[in-house]
Amino acid sequence: MNDDALRTLVEERWTVLEAEQTTGERRLRVAQLPGETKDSPLMVAVDHDGHRHLLVPIHPQRKVRPGLDGPVLTLRRRTLEDEATYQTYADLACLRNDLSDLFTELCVDVLGATTELPENPVKALYRVLDRWKALFRTQGTPLGPDQLAGLFGELVVLTRLLAEDSSAHRLWRGPEGYRHDFSAGATAIEVKSTAVGEGRRPRIHGLDQLEAPDGGTLYLAWFRLQRTTADNSGTAFVELVDRALRLCDDEGTLLELLAGAGYRLSDADQYHGVRFAVSEERWYRVGRDFPGLTGRALESAGLSVSALDVEYTIDLSGLIPTPLASVEVSQAIDNVIQESV
Repeated sequence: MNDDALRTLVEERWTVLEAEQTTGERRLRVAQLPGETKDSPLMVAVDHDGHRHLLVPIHPQRKVRPGLDGPVLTLRRRTLEDEATYQTYADLACLRNDLSDLFTELCVDVLGATTELPENPVKALYRVLDRWKALFRTQGTPLGPDQLAGLFGELVVLTRLLAEDSSAHRLWRGPEGYRHDFSAGATAIEVKSTAVGEGRRPRIHGLDQLEAPDGGTLYLAWFRLQRTTADNSGTAFVELVDRALRLCDDEGTLLELLAGAGYRLSDADQYHGVRFAVSEERWYRVGRDFPGLTGRALESAGLSVSALDVEYTIDLSGLIPTPLASVEVSQAIDNVIQESV
């Protein structure tokens, strides 16, 4: 069914529902839409106040993304029950009747997207909502070379975590200003990347960046990146972003995190020529023998900590500290995932 036919069908269903007699204030008049999904079909509905709704089936244990709460659109979790069925939905409602035509267009886009993701229709809903929001975003300031390298390294770690758990983007805390790039509570990962060809000298920001979580473990992942141009060499920056979006179970939340890190989908054209190859990768467990300056170390030495905005460089070029073996790196990733479950 093409978009014109879907548009006509959706409008007809809403018109019929609006003509029906109203019931209780908490009740919806509903009608089923065509299309195959894993759990239950999508529905359109009209509430007691005449507002139009689109109902997208979700698993009973799944939460609905917060943040969309009027004045035009709301998104809430809703359960519908009758004598034969009990189904939970993500309920998208339009509170402005004068914008019903635009709401129809949005709903038609959602229906089209669910044909590509019939096993996960709520992800299709989030994808459409995020694309519509992107229409009203302006382009940001382009990321500089060091920022691109830093974000690329974090995305390398993020995609590995997402390959193990599609919700692992919730562990990415760096864009929110947290002291560690990834944190599951007692286990954290700090990522450092460089495009410089010599030395291993990551820059440390603050006296707490190399402090492990209380009673927990901190790992430092260090990457040397090589900027490449050949299409078959390295990984394109935008391809790595797309890979992370495909792996995660909530593209919208990840897009917000990417925006916090300085990257927006509307900026993608600025980075199509950016490619990196990982020429060296080392992971360390940050213990007592690890070089660094921390607030805890200063306090344990009896020094008063009153310095602000501290930045310094550590040198990992020697044989000490010893990097983790590949099996230990895999175990570190597993530890972070297991702790977040």
